[in-house]
Amino acid sequence: MELLEERIRRDGVVKPGGVLKVDSFLNHQMDIALFTAMAEEWKRLFAAKPINKILTIEASGIGIAAVVGHVLGVPVVFAKKTQSINLDGTMYSTRIQSFTHNRVYDVIVSTRFLGADDHVLIVDDFLANGCALRGLIEICESAGATVEGIGIAIEKGFQPGGDDLRDAGYDVQSLAIVETMDPATGAIEFRR
Repeated sequence: MELLEERIRRDGVVKPGGVLKVDSFLNHQMDIALFTAMAEEWKRLFAAKPINKILTIEASGIGIAAVVGHVLGVPVVFAKKTQSINLDGTMYSTRIQSFTHNRVYDVIVSTRFLGADDHVLIVDDFLANGCALRGLIEICESAGATVEGIGIAIEKGFQPGGDDLRDAGYDVQSLAIVETMDPATGAIEFRR
């Protein structure tokens, strides 16, 4: 998606250690017009799929997923990284290793919001090693839900997550795939 790639080139900051900082428009301050264009593209890409629910993980995926849910006209569920007193009943749970935060999270989704009748589009801001997505897939499997596809804003193509998920048979649609990035020059190359 050229619009997203242009925005990454203009406002993204490449940092050492394979980090791409896009907090000015994607995952701290949010550009809702950009999110809407992204959602319309995923709507086009997944048009043949019977999606009736969006699933993401807190926190950075929530804004994007909410706009996708609005454009597709379906509810959005997010996996929580912390237990709270407001959560009751039974939960699906898994453990997820975060690339960005370099820690393991216990994530949960209430069984009230995900079940066997759900056809899920998983949405997230980044895909690196795929740990978060594998955890969300595991939650869908526990619920008996069908994963219809995975929509990613930015995939780090130089890390294995996207290729591994595609090899496992998942329909992964990343709107921008970064092939290389250089923290010394700030140069970013995208996969064609």
